[in-house]
Amino acid sequence: MADTKYVPAPAEPPPSYETAAQPTAPKPPPLRAPLPLELPVITSLRDKRVILASASPRRKQLLAQIGLTNLQIIPSPLPENLPKSLSPFEYVLQTATRKATHVYTTEIDNTTLGEPALVLAADTVVVSHLGQLVEKPRSEADHIAMLKMLRNSGYHRVYTAVVAMTPLASARDPGYAIETTVEETVVRFGKDVSDEMLMAYVRTREGADKAGGYGIQGVGAILVERIEGSWDNVVGLPLRATLGLIERVVRAGDEEELEDEFAEGDED
Repeated sequence: MADTKYVPAPAEPPPSYETAAQPTAPKPPPLRAPLPLELPVITSLRDKRVILASASPRRKQLLAQIGLTNLQIIPSPLPENLPKSLSPFEYVLQTATRKATHVYTTEIDNTTLGEPALVLAADTVVVSHLGQLVEKPRSEADHIAMLKMLRNSGYHRVYTAVVAMTPLASARDPGYAIETTVEETVVRFGKDVSDEMLMAYVRTREGADKAGGYGIQGVGAILVERIEGSWDNVVGLPLRATLGLIERVVRAGDEEELEDEFAEGDED
């Protein structure tokens, strides 16, 4: 019988970091969405036709946060061409009022969908420390120059006008109730924001389609040192003021109807 030679089995390589079994971390419980805001005025509008006269996804998202999720988006086609000689306050207020009125008068006789229960319109402008409107950047070079100006000036202001309209059941002239509000926020960029950071931000393209050239709700927050006033006003819709506006206009419509009922009772 031939002698057999023992050959040891090849040793298994030690497990690498990639193949070594790693303990599985427990998954965090899923975040639960907050319950809807149960305010009488919001609840009363949930099954009614509510129009946002703006194509801004940011405004739609902000309104959804207070429970207005059944919005119909009908932007006003009117050009924003009011004289720049108007004060910023008057400019945004007149622009938002024109948007709301145009959409309201167009949709009030909609025989398919019915009259709207509420029309909301808004307009936002950025104003330099010298009182000049700062519009959307026209080019990359203009964008960089715009952000440098906002940084070097120390501060700028953001104005948002919001207009709410609702029909009157009484049909008394002019047939609708209208309420308006204008919010102002002061924004200060950090003095330590470098030209390199401004260039990097411009190349993200986030602010290319925004007045003032930045979005405070996104990466543009890195440019801002502090604000004085409402943060969501800079985004494009001051929520607290808007909610108060909706409450006032709905109440105005209800009070008008009650006044007519009382008047009819007196005649009887």
